[in-house]
Amino acid sequence: MAKLQLLPLLAALCLSLAGAALAARRVDLAIPTFVVEGRVYCDTCRAGFETSASKYIEGAKVKLECKHFDSGAVEHTSEGVTDATGTYHIEVEHNHEEEICEVVLVKSPMSGCTEVDGDRSRARVLVSGRSGLATEIRYTNSLGFLKSQPLPECGLLLQQYALGVDE
Repeated sequence: MAKLQLLPLLAALCLSLAGAALAARRVDLAIPTFVVEGRVYCDTCRAGFETSASKYIEGAKVKLECKHFDSGAVEHTSEGVTDATGTYHIEVEHNHEEEICEVVLVKSPMSGCTEVDGDRSRARVLVSGRSGLATEIRYTNSLGFLKSQPLPECGLLLQQYALGVDE
């Protein structure tokens, strides 16, 4: 008799679990949209990193490129342009969890600052909803072009960073 009383309860439990699984599947079917965001600067001291003398570049072109993890084939590309603060925003649809995505420098409009810094020319970014991140915004490291000649004040500025001094 007690077994018969549990039968409706088990049926209700199974139906609610099936409904929850179906709802979760509908969420997976929605197309996620991510925003890849970062900045582009001119390394005015040719230091290899951002300093207080760095200038952010308006109108710099960057490209997001996602390559398949195994084959290396390019699966997705998007381009972006920086705003007045040197910040770009690239919208990306779909999960790219099977791909390695990088933002790459394309072109600088700043006169005298067009040389690509090899160490700061690309930044990897994870474009997946299954990353544990709570937001759809994906931030990258800043990318930098090199000024052809360092500013005169750079020597003094770089001394403040005490580079190469071990105490």
